[in-house]
Amino acid sequence: MNLFIKSIINDIDSVFDRDPAARNRIEVFLLYPHIKALICYKMSHFFYTKKMFFLARLISNISRFLTGIEIHPGAKIGKGLFIDHGMGVVIGETAEVGNNVTMYHGVTLGGTGNDKGKRHPTVGDNVVIGAGAKVLGNIYIASGTRIGANSVVLRSTSPSSTVVGIPAKEVNKNSKITYLSEYII
Repeated sequence: MNLFIKSIINDIDSVFDRDPAARNRIEVFLLYPHIKALICYKMSHFFYTKKMFFLARLISNISRFLTGIEIHPGAKIGKGLFIDHGMGVVIGETAEVGNNVTMYHGVTLGGTGNDKGKRHPTVGDNVVIGAGAKVLGNIYIASGTRIGANSVVLRSTSPSSTVVGIPAKEVNKNSKITYLSEYII
């Protein structure tokens, strides 16, 4: 089986670890918008790396229209990204997303200006980004970080920390969070 199909199966299987409503692979494949967005992203990213920018952006725009999730073809996405209720998610051109990251609706991984080069966040592994959170600029979100809903993150985070607020501040370090609702503003 080729790598493309294996990566899609991995993305589908990762849903079961994080969404108790998921029942089976067929349902996830057909009814979860982020799976369609990731399939389109993988195709558009392939064309982007081959410098076929128009085709890459065309696929990306079709995906945004169909799913409400905007992933720039230049972004780098790891395995097992789960975008729950993905409407309004934006992942910028130079963003990098690690493995097993969970994002909720309305998340933005964006830039802070018109800078050339690396201008979007890098997100480590096993990060949870709450609904409506904005992570902006060339910053590093360390592995295991939890970002509260509607937070605006403008600085890099410590590993396994929890950040909330506008601007986001660290509220809890090196502890396991069961529910993000404890930190909703």
